[in-house]
Amino acid sequence: MSTDLMNPSPAEREQAAAHIAAARTLAADIGLPPGVQPRPIRRVAVIGAGTMGGGIAMALANIGIPVTLIDADAKALDRGLARVRDNYAGSVARGRLDADAMAQRLALIDGSVSLAEGVRDADVVIEAVFEDMALKQRLFRELDAAARPGTILATNTSGLDIDEIAAVTSRPQDVAGAHFFSPAHVMKLLEVVQAKHTAPDVIATLMDLGRRMGKVAVLARIYPGFIGNALFRNYTREAHFLVEDGALPHEVDAALKRFGYAMGIFAVHDMAGNDVGYQTRKAQMATRPTDRRWNDLILKLVDLGRLGQKSGAGWYRYEAGSREPQRDPVVEQFIVEESARMGIERRPVSEEEILKRCLYGMVNEGARLLEQGIALRPSDIDIVYVTGYGFPAHQGGPMFMADRIGLDRVYADIQRLHAEHGYWWQPAPLLERLAREGGRFADLQARA
Repeated sequence: MSTDLMNPSPAEREQAAAHIAAARTLAADIGLPPGVQPRPIRRVAVIGAGTMGGGIAMALANIGIPVTLIDADAKALDRGLARVRDNYAGSVARGRLDADAMAQRLALIDGSVSLAEGVRDADVVIEAVFEDMALKQRLFRELDAAARPGTILATNTSGLDIDEIAAVTSRPQDVAGAHFFSPAHVMKLLEVVQAKHTAPDVIATLMDLGRRMGKVAVLARIYPGFIGNALFRNYTREAHFLVEDGALPHEVDAALKRFGYAMGIFAVHDMAGNDVGYQTRKAQMATRPTDRRWNDLILKLVDLGRLGQKSGAGWYRYEAGSREPQRDPVVEQFIVEESARMGIERRPVSEEEILKRCLYGMVNEGARLLEQGIALRPSDIDIVYVTGYGFPAHQGGPMFMADRIGLDRVYADIQRLHAEHGYWWQPAPLLERLAREGGRFADLQARA
């Protein structure tokens, strides 16, 4: 097998393509009890008229399902409905949709400022509000009282504990996660998250709904970040540590693009907005463990007003009217000064180190997810990453890539990184066992 992270051979690229095609099909095989059927869906209610809620409403209307978009703020609801109209109009202008189809889809979406009225006739309710546990629990208490028996209550949380949300209802069997990716009417991944008491037919319904919407639906169980964001945390954390250690944002991004990503992580941060999650991370600083390294550079950029593309400056600078990232000596000097303030002696960082630290952390976390049953099979992790996170398809996903490199080699590097960098690199026991036995993640597929 090739050990070159950058350049899988033509035969290995073909194997990666076959693996991803098979993974897309396998993800639908979730081992439900015989005879379990999806519940009928005649109408859906979506709570939260922001970008995510509006995109979910569009994804449902696109397959002919009537939707009520709910927001307690009438102005926010109007903005959300206007955004939906503008999105459809843009598709018409680009020739991707005709005017009649636009009219038909818009006719399927109505709005409400009353949660009780909006969910009364819904077979599925999808909550898509801010990532705040108290807010979601309050909404689910209201839903428990307002929705009729048998209505599926789904949360679009990207990582909160769904058991805690389900616990405030009298019907935890009807509660599950339906984690869409933004923009929800475009992105092809749906993580369906099974909570402790979720009924099998609820999972069957959401998996089938994802398929009908043209998405790859992947089953996950409860874990911070589920599958996708659990791995993504490791990817971003190491990228940020690399910048503190001596790399610059453009060097990290260049290595990731050479690996096959369309964009590097710091360009992605600037595009999404560096202030995404700012308040949550600020709040967590007071109580987070002190026995491990953390990275707060992105918070400091926000404090400096460097929000990314929308402010003209973030990890890069942007010319007026351009989204092309340009190196910025101001932020580079700031990074150098922050390293000095933290007592870190900056050093040259090779492309190989950048890739191993960004990618192998994901592999190690993926092994933990498999060991704990959060993901059913390695290929589910791979299809999540290729479909929802821009992982280069010709690399086959992080777990397939690790098999190609050889788990003994990957494990040896993770052991070295653990010795050098500590807590975050504790090797996953499953990875250690497979490496010792000469095994592969692919060996686990049959047991899923």
